[in-house]
Amino acid sequence: MPTTWAELLDIGDREPAAAAASSEGDESKRRRGFFRRLRESIATSREAISAEIGSSLFETLDTESWERLEEALIMADVGARTTADVVGRLEGEVESGKVAGGDAARERLVELLAELAATGNGSIDLRPSPAVVMIVGVNGTGKTTTVGKLAWHLQREAGLNVTLAAADTYRAAAVEQLGAWAERAGCDIIKAETGQDAGAVVFDAISAAEARGSDVVLIDTAGRLHTRNDLMEELAKVNRVIDKRLGRGPSETLIVVDSTTGQNGLRQAKVFSEAVDVTGVALTKLDGTAKGGIALAIAGELGIPVKLIGVGEGIEDLRPFDAEEFSRALVGA
Repeated sequence: MPTTWAELLDIGDREPAAAAASSEGDESKRRRGFFRRLRESIATSREAISAEIGSSLFETLDTESWERLEEALIMADVGARTTADVVGRLEGEVESGKVAGGDAARERLVELLAELAATGNGSIDLRPSPAVVMIVGVNGTGKTTTVGKLAWHLQREAGLNVTLAAADTYRAAAVEQLGAWAERAGCDIIKAETGQDAGAVVFDAISAAEARGSDVVLIDTAGRLHTRNDLMEELAKVNRVIDKRLGRGPSETLIVVDSTTGQNGLRQAKVFSEAVDVTGVALTKLDGTAKGGIALAIAGELGIPVKLIGVGEGIEDLRPFDAEEFSRALVGA
């Protein structure tokens, strides 16, 4: 699975701009800093798991121990199905003698969680010209902020020219917020009057991107309740506009999920994936939740890879999802 921006962003034959290329040392330093913040951010989830399983659980590994481990993972919102799969496999390997108890069992738990989390294609496909990335999700998940941060990283990490499409035509504040991000990231932005058809904004943004030679169009869609069929149909309409304009759909459709919503985030991802072809998840607000395991539930139960995670308000707090790092931070290994 991609663990750096260079690995995450599939830009095809294009070469990253020289000014955007980071040294290995700089990237390694940033990753270490982010991993530290990640551990700090999901400390509540880790403490909840640790309180349940304790340091001695992996030494005994009896029936009660497996039940306690299941309860701990479910409490962290790893999900019942994913938990049953992971714990069942670990129990079978321990009973067969393939895995010993103690630290070996804990390490194997990390590996199993990481395997489930590393589902599907973890990269972001930016090979088409222009590549169109649609960002979807319910209200309040941090979509507009995620679009802005991603635009900044696309410029910084790969030297790509980005055009932003302000397709949230319901909220004037969303357009203003995206405009501020466009200025910060040095991007073009296409916007319209409040209430204008979102499909028309997207059509204009793609046309502008082609005329200006932009590499990527990032579409900030309106937040919509996953229970509203009419709003979900509007999202499907935007998807059809892209297909009609380019002869292909978006290269990526990322759903932004607020990790504090726990299992509701899993339901959101499921419903959105039924309306449009969701290719990945951006998991936000990990700095304020005890439910960090939802990343594993979405990947394990829906087969949708988590591609980005956010652990704070800073631009550097948006990073590629590293399944092993995340699992290790969650379990405290």
